[in-house]
Amino acid sequence: NERLRQLALQNEFAANEAKQLKALLDFKEGPTFPADFNPIAASVISRPAGAFAQAIVVSAGSADGVELLAPVVTGDGLIGLVTRVTTHASRVTLLTDEQSAVSALDAKTDAAGVVGQGPGIGTTLELDRVSKEKDVRVGDTIVTAGWRSAQLSSLYPKGIPIGEVTSVGQSDTDLYKQVQVQP
Repeated sequence: NERLRQLALQNEFAANEAKQLKALLDFKEGPTFPADFNPIAASVISRPAGAFAQAIVVSAGSADGVELLAPVVTGDGLIGLVTRVTTHASRVTLLTDEQSAVSALDAKTDAAGVVGQGPGIGTTLELDRVSKEKDVRVGDTIVTAGWRSAQLSSLYPKGIPIGEVTSVGQSDTDLYKQVQVQP
């Protein structure tokens, strides 16, 4: 308990220091999760039709405040993106869809990459484009990177949990590490 109290105090000090430095720099940050979002609770009313279908339908739509391209999260983290909205329902394309990808970071080391569908079909994800020099370890948490550049910003805000690293590998001939992530 004493160690956790000390860590909490250090985190609070670091957060205050970061806030002060950002104010001095007049730093403009993109939206963060969950601070800049109003959650909308909904149930899944249609699951994927088969192994190749990677979309669900939820029971909230535009009448409830759902917007196109909004990130969709559960208590465990990011699951996908709203790709179609009707008045009372929305289609969510899951992160496990082969067309889905999200810029991501290792929460411990800031190693950056892109999370997308891993090898095979199903719930495996892969953190791709991670430089061999970066440190990524089994058990690390992967979160959305969230970025902003002039008038552009990523679809996903910074800090949404994506999953946990389950394996890390690299070979002499590959340009990047092979990092598997369990959503």
